Amino acid sequence: MTQLWLPVVALWRREIVRFVRQRSRITGAFAQPLVFWLLLGGGLNASFQPAGAAPGTSYVEYFYPGTIALVLLFTAIFATISTVEDRREGFLQGVLVAPVPRWTIVLGQALGGTSLAVLQGILFLLLAPLLGISLSVVSVLAMILVMLIVSLSLTSLGLIIAWRMESTQGFHAIMNLILLPIWLLSGAFFPATGAPAPLRWLMILNPLTYGMAALRRCLYLAKPAVAGAVPPLGLSIVISVVFCAVAFAAAARSASRSAA
Repeated sequence: MTQLWLPVVALWRREIVRFVRQRSRITGAFAQPLVFWLLLGGGLNASFQPAGAAPGTSYVEYFYPGTIALVLLFTAIFATISTVEDRREGFLQGVLVAPVPRWTIVLGQALGGTSLAVLQGILFLLLAPLLGISLSVVSVLAMILVMLIVSLSLTSLGLIIAWRMESTQGFHAIMNLILLPIWLLSGAFFPATGAPAPLRWLMILNPLTYGMAALRRCLYLAKPAVAGAVPPLGLSIVISVVFCAVAFAAAARSASRSAA
């Protein structure tokens, strides 16, 4: 067991240390969603009333949980792009010759990105009182649990792509083509209620929709009606956990097939 977990811990620690030393990643992963929230939320606040939301919910407040999901998404992108850089620099080839299963390598990478994403999500969660959202200890713990599941899912999706990419340019292109639409169709930016039928069905089939719903439910744990017309918390967590397991299994399979 020590031989299995030692590479996991080593790769997890490497991701944390590298993130701390690269301040541009901190700025990009946290400040950019904050700017989006302030600009888009402030710009649409006076002209857009979210359909299906509780009466009196401003767009700034509606977009707030979606911005937390965006923080998790951006951190996953910045964390998994290091896999492409490691291949180009030769580090990944050195790791792959170690006598350990490749799923342990993927787990170490995924946990590193997940830890960073959750940490920044918690920092963004501190802004909730500015919107008049009261947080209890239970709701904060529930939010952290959901952020762990969502972050691990997004990081695993990023690793599926990163293990197949040879250049950072190609990685960015594919990530923007896949992950950003997944976020947009999760109910983070606009609700499924009132959307055209094709978009509404895409949102229902989108697994991140249920992670987004779980974030809203946990944020308003004491006032469920304020969360709006989103799937129930239990169903959302179950689907999110299944999606997370499938995404990680696919990332491990992608790594096992890669020759680096």
